[in-house]
Amino acid sequence: MTFLTIGHRGVMGVEPENTLRSFARAEQAGMDAIELDLHLTKDGALAVMHDADVDRTTDGKGPIADKTLAELRELDAGNGERVPVLEEVLDAVRAPLQAEIKDVAAARALADVMLSRDLVHRVEVSSFHDDAVAEIAALVPGVRTVLIASRWGADVVDRAKAVGAASLALNIRRLTLETVEHAHGEGLQVIGWVVNTQEHLRLVRALELDGATTDFPEIRRTGRFTA
Repeated sequence: MTFLTIGHRGVMGVEPENTLRSFARAEQAGMDAIELDLHLTKDGALAVMHDADVDRTTDGKGPIADKTLAELRELDAGNGERVPVLEEVLDAVRAPLQAEIKDVAAARALADVMLSRDLVHRVEVSSFHDDAVAEIAALVPGVRTVLIASRWGADVVDRAKAVGAASLALNIRRLTLETVEHAHGEGLQVIGWVVNTQEHLRLVRALELDGATTDFPEIRRTGRFTA
């Protein structure tokens, strides 16, 4: 099975995260897939941003949910970049995408875009929330899904199976061989995040992971030899 290197919010270690510039750089670096995050604006647009608030990554303040898309467009997301919407990312790069949704409402909006643009083979959907994974699976037949976890219990594999996820994306700093072997035994892929150092890559190899999410483009090149 091919080892996958996934660009985290594009390549956020060298470009403003979740911007078209970052996604283009990830594609140029040859990332196998590009990860991004989705939040709904006040008027229902799928804004590409990680946090629920705009404070950390833009020159604005306040929750995304309280802003219209037009208001978001006025903000600087880094180096003059603007906050994109999902449709713009789909048009700007050709690489496969891994779209992280924050809640069930975002799942429903994403499902509308995926169905209208026939994206089931291009867009994989991930979430920390079991109900959001289950919702997108119910709305988009055949969609590939990923359950994400930073901290988890012994039931994480059962949780993934219960919502129909094909993969687990787990914090590399807490990942154990026992969890990986259990997941593989149940037919699940395991992706480690965030893999940014040679030490992390050695751990990826030792754990026999199926892929890694990284902030840096050079990890893909190095990872081909390490993992």
